[in-house]
Amino acid sequence: MRKAAYAPNYGANLGHDALKRTSFFDSARIAAGGLKDFASGLGTPSLRLGVTGLARSGKTVFITALVHALLNQTRLPLFDAQAQGRITRAYLEPQPDDDLPRFAYEDHLARLTADDRQWPESTRRLSQLRLTVDYTPQGFIARRFGRHRLHVDIVDYPGEWLLDLPLLGLSYEQWSAETVAASRLAPRQALARDWHSFLATLDPLAPADEQHAVKAAELFTSYLARCRGGDVSLSALPPGRFLMPGDLAGSPLLTFAPLDVAADADLPRGSLGALMARRYDSYAAKVVKPFFFGHFARLDCQIVLVDALTALNAGADAMRDLQKALGDVLQAFRQGSNSWASAMFGRRIERIVFAAAKADLIHHTSHDRLEAILDLIVKDAAARAEYFGADIDIAGLAAIRATREATVKQKGEELACIVGIPQQGETIGGQVFNGETEAAIFPGDLPADPQEALRGGLEGALHFVKFRPPLTVGKSFPHIRLDRTLEFLLGDRFQ
Repeated sequence: MRKAAYAPNYGANLGHDALKRTSFFDSARIAAGGLKDFASGLGTPSLRLGVTGLARSGKTVFITALVHALLNQTRLPLFDAQAQGRITRAYLEPQPDDDLPRFAYEDHLARLTADDRQWPESTRRLSQLRLTVDYTPQGFIARRFGRHRLHVDIVDYPGEWLLDLPLLGLSYEQWSAETVAASRLAPRQALARDWHSFLATLDPLAPADEQHAVKAAELFTSYLARCRGGDVSLSALPPGRFLMPGDLAGSPLLTFAPLDVAADADLPRGSLGALMARRYDSYAAKVVKPFFFGHFARLDCQIVLVDALTALNAGADAMRDLQKALGDVLQAFRQGSNSWASAMFGRRIERIVFAAAKADLIHHTSHDRLEAILDLIVKDAAARAEYFGADIDIAGLAAIRATREATVKQKGEELACIVGIPQQGETIGGQVFNGETEAAIFPGDLPADPQEALRGGLEGALHFVKFRPPLTVGKSFPHIRLDRTLEFLLGDRFQ
């Protein structure tokens, strides 16, 4: 955990820069949500833990592993309350928000523990799970008063939706200008060729044409999907619902796209540009704002899972884009220390973990280097959060560890390898694996200087393999730093 050593002038906090266009009514909605949570917590305290990350970062696995570990009293040496035997019982209860789908914990656990062990499906929508924990506090006096119970309300949501929050501070014209300009730079330019070709035929001042809007949205969405592809693995790709539409698929709320206009353009009523702008504003009002005010602005702590290894594999462009995306994510947080007033009128996120997921895909000798790379790319954003009073932690994490470690001699050289069962279809050295055969893999060495990750030159030097989930040992999943992460996020609530 790092504490702020200086206080740069970052201006307003926020969930606040991104909300320049919100109203007094919006602020009242935050206060109303805070009062509701405060009132419900008068009987039994609750903590709202947000879990997010961009696609394929392991959100579902993290939540499943966390809940499984607490329900089954898994040995967690660095999670003090559990290690000291002070957690007496943990159990699931009905979630407090009836308008949210329940996180399908039992289904995800079943996939992980079935005979044909498979990883759970990725997060594609907002969901929630309430885990209630009975515990014995540390203090002598506290142990003498009343029942000691905590509701942990876990809120799971796609990180792509989080990247939409800065849109609340941008007009359609500003967003269009920024998005089109970014698409004309490498590596995006080659991926945007089809969209650019159609964009060149559109006149923003011409009369609105629904078919042009539909075609532009389709081509823009295809461009975003190519940017997210494994060969480039870009991250800063709002609007998030374009790639994860859920029940909005085909809705006019997703039928808009950037046009080639200046940031201060004046789009006349009835024009194509005005149509796009109206739908952009509707997207912000009916999709982004409800997510922010209804759920995101009520979080107490947050973990952001980051698939840094995939970005490293894709090269420096992907790493720099990930750096921008994580900066945008942290600017969206209502971060800072809480007081009695914020508990009643709108909580702030006090603790944030940035976790480099899938740390089991590299040898432990590279874990410090992985954390150093993640620390570098969130450095500026983390300093801003610390300035406002939030605590930040950086961790290399595998909520469920799919590998073990071994040393292999090859041509007289000792290689620090990982050993596991590659998923069916994985190819290593020309060999295609059937999903049953174990293999020892040397993934390569992460750079000692984290700046190399942003400078480039690592392309092809690293090799990360997808492994099947491990066999469970008794009631436990093997993990890397799950206990440390839980202690940072939750530990102070069990004092």
